[in-house]
Amino acid sequence: MRFGWQLFGFLFIFYVIVDVIYWLQGGELVGVTAMALSAGLALIIAFYFWFTERRLGGNLPEDRVDAEIADGAGEIGFFPPYSWWPLAIGFCATLTALGLAVGWWLFLIGAGALILSVMGFVLEYEKPEYQGH
Repeated sequence: MRFGWQLFGFLFIFYVIVDVIYWLQGGELVGVTAMALSAGLALIIAFYFWFTERRLGGNLPEDRVDAEIADGAGEIGFFPPYSWWPLAIGFCATLTALGLAVGWWLFLIGAGALILSVMGFVLEYEKPEYQGH
């Protein structure tokens, strides 16, 4: 992951420099905004790779030239077998988007239901009956 955060860190710096030059040359507002958003996205990815590498202890198998595939083996994580929450999230997101066309009252109902659905999806396996997993 060392190469990953260095690559995206370079892309962040590149986008910022190009964005400033574009802005000073009289670039349009949409182009300046798009370049700034690209820089921000590169920064988020670089930070994620840097933080993950630091948390995992530095020298990961994918950073070594002599690493084998088996060096990266191990437990990947817990993947839930099924969940009904994505269906609820999709319905509430549709209701929220429809509320923008129909009226603010529907948007507020959809946004509230969307927040509850996302919380249900994120906290689904925090219930006491799932603590053994």
